[in-house]
Amino acid sequence: MTEAVAKKALVIPQLIVGLGNPEPKYDQTRHNIGFAAVDALSRSWQIPVSTNRKFQGEFGEGTARGGDKIRLLKPLTYMNLSGQSIQAVTSWYKLPPESVLVVYDDMDLPLGKTRLRLSGSAGGHNGMKSAIAHLSSDNFPRLRIGIGKPKGAANDDVNTVSHVLGRFSAVENKLMSEVLQFVVECAELCLKQGVEKAMNRCNSAAITLTES
Repeated sequence: MTEAVAKKALVIPQLIVGLGNPEPKYDQTRHNIGFAAVDALSRSWQIPVSTNRKFQGEFGEGTARGGDKIRLLKPLTYMNLSGQSIQAVTSWYKLPPESVLVVYDDMDLPLGKTRLRLSGSAGGHNGMKSAIAHLSSDNFPRLRIGIGKPKGAANDDVNTVSHVLGRFSAVENKLMSEVLQFVVECAELCLKQGVEKAMNRCNSAAITLTES
């Protein structure tokens, strides 16, 4: 592989999107961990995000640690229509789908685990279904944050909804704040080395609950 081809193959995010629902009642719910991730990036990189009507979301742009130019987005369209907001930004800045890194919750991953991928299906996640539909591609990187499955009872629709729209316990919150710090680290690796290299680090670690 020539150096030029290798360079072209490097996937570097230009827009990082966190999925979630607007309205205070959804704040800090498991389903809104994507919003929490963008908030963590916003604080860490000192890139404020504010409501942008044109983009139907909270948006900010600036430089990440290390001087990489980056844009941050929290769609305010509700989860099922997240793609509208993402498409508004990508159309305006003429960004290809592969430059969009989407961060969202995943019940199939245990709490404290993250999974970074270059592409893939929606896996039943409505926000991702909308993103794929509006970008007309599933060829964009995504970082899934594990929220675990509902405990005990049958894994039916009612339990699933109450789980994803529920809040983390105090102990889980402590763990998730560490996870969000790790997400910032993963995002910085993506910007510096490309998503593929960052996958080695972001997929191997698991942050665990420490017994008190």
